[in-house]
Amino acid sequence: MTSRQLFIESVQHQVSPEEWQTRQDLAACYRLVAHFGWDDLVFTHISARVPGSEKHFLINPYGLLFEEVTASSLVKVDIDGKHVMPSAFDINPAGFTIHSAIHDARDDAHCVIHLHTVDGVAVASQKEGLLPISQQSLFPLTNLTYHGYEGLALNPDEKARLVADLGKSSFMILRNHGLLTCAGNIADAFLYMYVLQRACEIQVRAQGGSALIPIAPALLAGIQAAAAVVTREANGALAWPALLRKLDRMDPSYAL
Repeated sequence: MTSRQLFIESVQHQVSPEEWQTRQDLAACYRLVAHFGWDDLVFTHISARVPGSEKHFLINPYGLLFEEVTASSLVKVDIDGKHVMPSAFDINPAGFTIHSAIHDARDDAHCVIHLHTVDGVAVASQKEGLLPISQQSLFPLTNLTYHGYEGLALNPDEKARLVADLGKSSFMILRNHGLLTCAGNIADAFLYMYVLQRACEIQVRAQGGSALIPIAPALLAGIQAAAAVVTREANGALAWPALLRKLDRMDPSYAL
């Protein structure tokens, strides 16, 4: 029987301590997405900017499942998607079109998550988009934009339109396509995606029942201040250490 076991040589000694920490956090994010069942085989992406002055980024090796991604297997590329560090793996050009556009335009977007979850695509395919029917929906609705579907993301001309539609938002629904979040760090981007995905799950389930009860618009205005109180203004950093402990108990190989 032919062994299909992956062997990835550690790159820890080739990178700075700051980059290694980012690699570990990004690999953890991939594993968490797989754990929650939000992955789509090998076809979606999470990217993170490498700490430092140059515009270098880490993204998943094309062909690995999210549950297989490790800190050392992540591919380092420049803003054009070209390797800046030797790797046995390639990247998905369609995936990096979206990510490079946002990273290039938004210096504050150090991490970008784009997923094709079933419930996310379902809501992205609804004319009214995300509805204010759950507490979870209120958080993204204060900062949510939409981008119309233009086919597979291979056209460089789409970048400008994508960036214009995103604006300064942290949450985006790509019509007929999926969900996207971005943030200044990996923990925040993951928390944003968690809340957006949960809101979509609740909406799809609620639509299978009786008439929906919308939340009053006045309640939307104070939700961001309330969120800061609930998370002690730590946002994703509050839950991130616990999530890493969870991964360590399940399979600590993400950090290698």
